Amino acid sequence: MAELTIAFIPIARKTFDIEFAQQVTKAAWDQLASAEINMIGSQDLITDINQAEETINRLKSQTFDLAVIFQATFADSTMLMTVAAALDAPLFLWAVPEDHTGGRLRLNSFCGINLGGHALTRAGYRYAYIFADALDPEVIAKIMPLAKAGRAQRLLKHAKLGRVGENPDGFETCLLDPERIYERFGVEVIQFELEKDIFSRARTVEPALVEHIYARLDQQVDGLDELDAQSTRKSLGVYSALKEVSDQKDLAGLAVRCWPEFFTELGCAACGAMSMLSDEMTPCSCEADVNGTITQMILQFISNEPAFGTDMVSIDKDRDALVVWHCGLAPLSMADPQQPRGVTIHSNRKLPLLFEFTLKPGRVTIARLTESSGDYRLVVGSGQVVQGPKSFSGTSGLIQFDSPAADVLDVILGQGLEHHISMTYGDHIPALLAFAELLDLPVLQLNKLH
Repeated sequence: MAELTIAFIPIARKTFDIEFAQQVTKAAWDQLASAEINMIGSQDLITDINQAEETINRLKSQTFDLAVIFQATFADSTMLMTVAAALDAPLFLWAVPEDHTGGRLRLNSFCGINLGGHALTRAGYRYAYIFADALDPEVIAKIMPLAKAGRAQRLLKHAKLGRVGENPDGFETCLLDPERIYERFGVEVIQFELEKDIFSRARTVEPALVEHIYARLDQQVDGLDELDAQSTRKSLGVYSALKEVSDQKDLAGLAVRCWPEFFTELGCAACGAMSMLSDEMTPCSCEADVNGTITQMILQFISNEPAFGTDMVSIDKDRDALVVWHCGLAPLSMADPQQPRGVTIHSNRKLPLLFEFTLKPGRVTIARLTESSGDYRLVVGSGQVVQGPKSFSGTSGLIQFDSPAADVLDVILGQGLEHHISMTYGDHIPALLAFAELLDLPVLQLNKLH
């Protein structure tokens, strides 16, 4: 995934100290550029509406995650409002302080964003802001989460998601309202049929391609040759079929009815195939859980790392940790490098291909797009994956949340949340909260505040 892109738009009024404003503008640009951000726009000051419109026309043909309006000097709201009306991106207003010399007010930058913020609010626009020196590191700390949220919003808005089959009976957590999803998030859900669209493809994958996939996987895991050869290759055919459909339709994620038909009709498990795709940044969820896949997409867009859709199945009281598990679905990149990375058969259906490993230690962010209350909310949580013995067969791990495990379970059960949650590595709570604000999503914290 490409790095974050910021449109930098410096505005000023010629009656102030333009030479000083240009120096401050260059310093601000340079600080952002040093943070591995792709900068577009210009360091040249925009001082009238014609220049603002020329800037807008250039930016409209480009893709970016955040528009930074740099208030180099005071200006009225005309240019800012023109930019806000034309550009489809989150807005960040940046004003800079100046020395209190007892003499001329050279920039009057703060008053500029004060005036502009009022105009934006009256017109119904959201924005974030900062009043900080051009070299203040707090600027980067505040901009980065918002830019990540803007990227997630942008990518989600035009994403397509493949739903393979229907959710199992009795799995209300995986019910689907495609029109509502499209209206709320811009995600188009494309329906695929198991037999016609996937099984038929999986059965006809070229044997040479299957052997190529097998040889590649054999370098990554232990014990592949110990599984039933025919069923294992069927699972790899499923991977090829799902990948082909995903590539052809430009899908950002898949929600797959993984049982019982993959076992009863095709003679293999879908788990390993979906794990491989998730590791390649096409997140997959079991049981045709579309909201679960959307959550994985959000986490992936924010973190630039794979996301894992999983169940919480138990508490490890000795470690005050919640046990997360799914048959064998976790991406291989999440495996603990100090433990074996193996393969196995499904514990109930006795067919391959599933992965078997414990999750690697590290900071994780948890999320779930929930409809338990009737309206969409974003569930967020954070914690640490800790090392411990394998809890169950398949892929599992121990998460010590930033609150006691029992409190987290109280939130899950007390709020009637879905049985699937999603996780990615890293601390991405600020970006998730910014994303929720951009989409006007209420937030439910898994970590109780004490």
